[in-house]
Amino acid sequence: GPYVLVTPNETRRKQLQQSKLSFAKKELDDLEQWKKEHRPGPISLVPQRLGGSESEARVRQNQQMILMQSKYQKKHKREEYVKAKKAAEEAEILKKKAIQREKAERLEVKKRQEEMQRREMFLEDQKCKTNELLNRLDVGLPKSDSCQIANPGPESTAWKRSHAYKQALREDENRRLEEMRQEQQRKAELLEFKQKQEEETRTRTLKNEQRRVNNAFLDRLQNRTQPNNIYNPGNTG
Repeated sequence: GPYVLVTPNETRRKQLQQSKLSFAKKELDDLEQWKKEHRPGPISLVPQRLGGSESEARVRQNQQMILMQSKYQKKHKREEYVKAKKAAEEAEILKKKAIQREKAERLEVKKRQEEMQRREMFLEDQKCKTNELLNRLDVGLPKSDSCQIANPGPESTAWKRSHAYKQALREDENRRLEEMRQEQQRKAELLEFKQKQEEETRTRTLKNEQRRVNNAFLDRLQNRTQPNNIYNPGNTG
């Protein structure tokens, strides 16, 4: 679209520039005047001795002692960490050994129980076979494959002998079964007592180890709270 071109007024422009320059110069002059008025005066201090009341040799000695103390503290921390880690590993190993020992003992008990059951089954089968044989030998009794005892017929010498023999076998088998049960019970009680003793021994060992670690830690902590102890002639650190 159409536009109008306005010719700049050079005189007005020069006046504005001069007014800005004069204003800026006035501000700079005011700043310089303010700096002159607020310039700090001379400082007057009372003469005094610097460096403290100790000599340089004493200060150097104290610095060396602090450095040595920090080294000993780092060393004690490393030793404490290594001992705690070793104690934890030993406790874990003892725990694993105890678990393996308990598993082996349970497996041994299971094997013994299975062996006892096999023996009882064998004795029972042997008893049935013996009764079957004796029943066949009885006078007037029919042959039978079962292990049931039939009622005896008229009393005779052969029947009395077979009956007494069967009674003796039955009593002997009952006695052996009772002895085996008692033996198994004694072994179970002995195994339980042994497990209880081992558990008490492990618990006592762990408590003693924990007490030893705690006492060593407390001793190191007490020595650490007394920094001058590491420099005593009788203390080896």
